[in-house]
Amino acid sequence: MFLLLSLCMSGLLLHADAQERASLWRGNDRGGRCHYTFTVPSPVESSCPQTGGPEMEGLKARLSMLEVMVARLTGGETVAPQRAGARAQSELQEALNRATDERNLLQGETERLGRELLGLQGRMEEMRKETERLRNRPCPPQTPVVQPSPSLQGGGLMRPAGGSSAVSHLMTRPNRQGDSSSLRDSAWQYRSPGFQELKAEVTEVPAPDGSEENTGCGELVSVGEPVTHRKADNIEGKYGVWMQDPEAASIYGPNMIWRIDTIGSDVRKLFGYDDMEQLAKGFPSKVLLLPEQVESTGATVYRGSLYFQRRLSRTLIRYDLASESVAARRELPHAGFHGQFPYSWGGYTDIDLAVDEQGLWAVYSTSKAKGAIVISKLDPSSLEVKRSWETNIRKSSVANSFIICGKLYTVASYTAPDTIINYMYDTETSQGKAISIPFRNKHRYNSMIDYNRAQRKLFAWDNYHMVSYDIKLGRQQAK
Repeated sequence: MFLLLSLCMSGLLLHADAQERASLWRGNDRGGRCHYTFTVPSPVESSCPQTGGPEMEGLKARLSMLEVMVARLTGGETVAPQRAGARAQSELQEALNRATDERNLLQGETERLGRELLGLQGRMEEMRKETERLRNRPCPPQTPVVQPSPSLQGGGLMRPAGGSSAVSHLMTRPNRQGDSSSLRDSAWQYRSPGFQELKAEVTEVPAPDGSEENTGCGELVSVGEPVTHRKADNIEGKYGVWMQDPEAASIYGPNMIWRIDTIGSDVRKLFGYDDMEQLAKGFPSKVLLLPEQVESTGATVYRGSLYFQRRLSRTLIRYDLASESVAARRELPHAGFHGQFPYSWGGYTDIDLAVDEQGLWAVYSTSKAKGAIVISKLDPSSLEVKRSWETNIRKSSVANSFIICGKLYTVASYTAPDTIINYMYDTETSQGKAISIPFRNKHRYNSMIDYNRAQRKLFAWDNYHMVSYDIKLGRQQAK
């Protein structure tokens, strides 16, 4: 009991001492709220420790780093995301442009394929009608063969009575292919040996024109079978142009063959081959990068220069092969370009350059001519137009054209395996006329046909293939 009383007295004494040293403060803060503050002195420490020291310095350093990171996240690093966004937007725009170009190219190919499909459907309809006509036509009657009478074994020949046309075998002879064909007389049989009357069926054969060596410069008489020299290696060579300089005046020899593949958005490579053999092997001896892009398949070479149309323009360029530089450039007045007046197969073939015995030519059309073919004689040095002729055949109605001895010839179809050369225009007489000379598209997509004066052949680019045709010209008529 005494112990409990002692403890209570000690607590009262301590409480009274604490009340003398403790303080209570009450007041409003800046926001108007009431705060109570109770302050008690430390019974152990006579003074508070100094602020700072290693722990405080470490805390300050971490706090500074945290402030820097927050600043970067909120404002300092906003420039980098903006740059990244701009770069991403630029890349997206470039990808969109590429996709648009590819879409336009595919649309062009689709349109050409659609036209080709319509042509094929038309030809199938014609073949169907021809088949029906042949089926409905009666077969010709068979003429019986009358055997000779035994009493006339030693006799002669006599005309048959009643108009019969008995057939007797006379002889056989080998033809050009090595097999034999029978020669038959269609209106004779053996009769009594009085007299014989011969009747021949005459087939008109054109007389030789005396130009077997093909040195004349008259009208085109015939075109031979296509001979394939090389096939392009990739899609860039589906369309193209190959050529030879008839008056080589540069460091390259007269046998040099030049070639341009014309598929792509940056057509500037010119390949040179020492001769036809190296072309067939695919070994170019020279590759030139042209300073301007080439438009389509209308280029040509003449007197040591390459002549071509600059892409997306009516500008003609003369590129000197020796100096590898542009020697002249000039716009072809009022000429359509980039799909305004192409050949029927398309391909931006609005301007087609050609070379023959008379010099350099341009085949094109204008709005004034309303799409009809215009032929212009060009100065090979300055590219100035010296004289022009306007024909009466629409450029979009023909597949291609070429010029020989001042005469323009047009080809009817670029896909039909057996088509014709259907029109000729003579610049000397300023007269045109319809003709019909057989012509073959062996590979069924002929995008370029030019006259090669050096070899007196036609050069063509037929669905990846570089082909040539022998030609025969008639004798030039006396003036």
